[in-house]
Amino acid sequence: MKAFKYILFLLLIAIIGVSIYIAVQPNSFEVTRSHTIKAPTAVIYDNVIDFKNWEAWSSWKEENPEIEIKLPEQTKGINGSYSWVDDGEKGTMTTIATNGPNSIEQKMQIDDFPASKVVWKFEAKGDGTTKVTRTISGTDLPFMFKAFMTLSGGMEKQIGPHFEREFEKLDSIVVNGMNAYTIKVDGITEHGGGFYMYKTTSASSSNISNMMAKQYADILNFMQDHSLSMNGMPFTIYNEMNANGDVIMSNAIPVRDKVIVADDSNVLCGYMDKARVVKTTLKGNYTHLGKAWESAMKYIKDNHLEQSEAHPFEIYTNDPGNTPNPADWTTEIYIPIKEEVIVTETEQL
Repeated sequence: MKAFKYILFLLLIAIIGVSIYIAVQPNSFEVTRSHTIKAPTAVIYDNVIDFKNWEAWSSWKEENPEIEIKLPEQTKGINGSYSWVDDGEKGTMTTIATNGPNSIEQKMQIDDFPASKVVWKFEAKGDGTTKVTRTISGTDLPFMFKAFMTLSGGMEKQIGPHFEREFEKLDSIVVNGMNAYTIKVDGITEHGGGFYMYKTTSASSSNISNMMAKQYADILNFMQDHSLSMNGMPFTIYNEMNANGDVIMSNAIPVRDKVIVADDSNVLCGYMDKARVVKTTLKGNYTHLGKAWESAMKYIKDNHLEQSEAHPFEIYTNDPGNTPNPADWTTEIYIPIKEEVIVTETEQL
């Protein structure tokens, strides 16, 4: 009997000791992780700001597929939210503030525990990458919450590995999503033509993007200096195209009327006639244009069509500056073809 009382006494001392240890633990916590993703800030922000995307990179869902996720009508932006049930435990995440595409602030509520604050920061780097930092913090923690943290090894151990895994998955999803593309041969149509301002230069496959950027900057500066307005989206006329990727191209911007320019101007005004063309549309990064051209040329060959003397051209229907995700860039390829020759019965005779 004495031994039993002695054991109870030791157990009581242990319980009191553990309780005191838990009670003196900090009343707050903070867990932070960072990860650099090779993608524009706005592309990553657009994924994170919409809770519809979270299940795809949730490590908690990956670890426990039985988690039930519920999406309300609004999942994006301020007051956007989602909720989940995990082994009877109910949680909700709500976006309470944004400074897109630089930061997002959210509130996480699990059962009756105090709400936690989640902050995302997106820092653009000069090399085209983005440093993403995610922090979760909580204050005024009750005894039972501190007891859970203590017995489970702390919030760093509970949350840190999940943040790291979710960054890995988010990285993969964002980068792969940026490389997505589709090619559609729209077939034979008619392009209306019109006046345009242009500059002509040569380029190779290694410097064509830089040359285009410089050409368009010069044309836009000229148009601004002469109060000329764009009458359509920029396009490129390919005067010569070699198999090794070298081209002679005229980068152009449509204008409504003919423009008389000085003899020494390096920006000129041209006119494109209405033409019968084969149209092909690429939705995706410009790096996939080679495949789109191959599809267009195959269509011409398979349908026994013949290119005309007019030069082929590309129209860039949206501005990459306003469309951060390359998967959403749209380019239309137009290859002029000769008119069909209809031979009458009389001519055949």
